[in-house]
Amino acid sequence: MKLLRYGPPGQEKPGVLDRDGAIRDLSGIVPDIAGDVLSSAGLERLRGVDPSTLPRVEGDPRIGPCVGQVGKFICIGLNYSDHAAESGMAVPPEPIIFMKATSAICGPNDGIEIPRASEKTDWEVELGIVIGKSAKYVDEAQALEHVAGYCVVNDVSERSFQIERSGQWTKGKSADTFGPIGPWLVTRDEIPDPQSLHMWLEVDGKRYQNGSTETMVYGAAFLVSYLSQFMSLQPGDVIATGTPPGVGMGMKPPVYLRPGNRVRLGIEGLGQQEQLVRDWKGQD
Repeated sequence: MKLLRYGPPGQEKPGVLDRDGAIRDLSGIVPDIAGDVLSSAGLERLRGVDPSTLPRVEGDPRIGPCVGQVGKFICIGLNYSDHAAESGMAVPPEPIIFMKATSAICGPNDGIEIPRASEKTDWEVELGIVIGKSAKYVDEAQALEHVAGYCVVNDVSERSFQIERSGQWTKGKSADTFGPIGPWLVTRDEIPDPQSLHMWLEVDGKRYQNGSTETMVYGAAFLVSYLSQFMSLQPGDVIATGTPPGVGMGMKPPVYLRPGNRVRLGIEGLGQQEQLVRDWKGQD
């Protein structure tokens, strides 16, 4: 299944994509794509619903983040050896973990807002893992049983905030609009091997990232198991698993986002995002 949320920010309704690519409203079945709906039982209940019996959503509604009520937005740094090399950093002996503020989460096409005083806003296409069942001290062999599905994440990053201003990476990763998620939450049964997915990103039609999840240093199952040793993972938690080479920081000379740029990105089987870059103008 391809699950989604549509409607104005903060008022999203749950939906499912039918075979023809039309959105069908799920709000008569579940309140949101969140919490217990992401469990094995919750997803099985949705699989039992014939999409053709659901109301068809007309027009071209805004697509919101594909998961609601996200408790934790966990990111993995330098998880592609070739990206570590372009960043001038060594492949870490264990996964680098940092958090992205949940207030950064936005819809896949909502746009990217360059923060005040930013000069180095960058892009990162990443495979997102959405937790469906609580996980604590999980073995790698059972780790994917705790996954509801996968999605596209753009881990937008302000490099000077992240690297040049001391402290943890979180402050370079957490500005509003720095976490586009979606368009769909694609359930685990449709992605039998999360380690063989093509991924790409373009800015103004120029392809900068063109990689595959097969080159991840630490795969999806390992990451779920590893993280569960340090914190319990809850339904709706999102894990952004790292990016392949081709980020702006790695260009020679570096290339960063500017107002008016248009970013397009996607992952095989998980859909595409498109974001217009705009400047911060003191909006709330």
